[in-house]
Amino acid sequence: MAVTDEAIIRIKEMLLSGELKAGDRLPPEKELSERLGLSRSSLREAVKALDLIRVLDVRRGDGTYVTSLEPNLLTEAIAFVVDLHQDSSVLELFEVRRILEPASAGLAAARMSPDQLEALRQSIASAHDETSVEDLVAHDLEFHGLIAAAAGNTYLCSLLEGLSSSTVRARVWRGITQDRAVSRTLSEHHAIADALARGDAELARALMTVHISGVEQWLREATGTRDAG
Repeated sequence: MAVTDEAIIRIKEMLLSGELKAGDRLPPEKELSERLGLSRSSLREAVKALDLIRVLDVRRGDGTYVTSLEPNLLTEAIAFVVDLHQDSSVLELFEVRRILEPASAGLAAARMSPDQLEALRQSIASAHDETSVEDLVAHDLEFHGLIAAAAGNTYLCSLLEGLSSSTVRARVWRGITQDRAVSRTLSEHHAIADALARGDAELARALMTVHISGVEQWLREATGTRDAG
């Protein structure tokens, strides 16, 4: 195990044990390195790595603090990686979305408030066949984000947000507009919203599965990738 990796694990243990909590300031570098039995250079590299993934917050001239550890912070690294994926690897991301988004829709069917439902309706009303690709991307991000938020699970919401790449969505929507499938896609959004309005969790899950699977199948055909199943 690399020395830096060991330093990361030791800091993680301090977080898990409660020795360090959200918002706490880390002890000075010299003190902490001696306490952990690590070199200052390896500790410094570990802190840099944990700062990158938003576990720690290095404040120049002030010290290093544990972040809030909120899910939305900790999934930013996922969003960065998702934006880098291309072609067939994007299909794996859609497979994950096909697992998680129906679950999100099922939860939202039971928990969505009237105001959240109205916001979803307004989002759908903002998109149509003549809408620009950029606006369709914005709508799609908003549509799925509103459902995830209504599910009432911050970790699920943050994970789905991390998987929601505007770069990937732009590529998909450009292809969909070229294939003149926008109406069908938006119709699916309407159907999902109707199921949520009725509080029908099973139907909402089923419709979301079909919706994500349809985009996934389009991607397979566009990239010439065969279904592993």
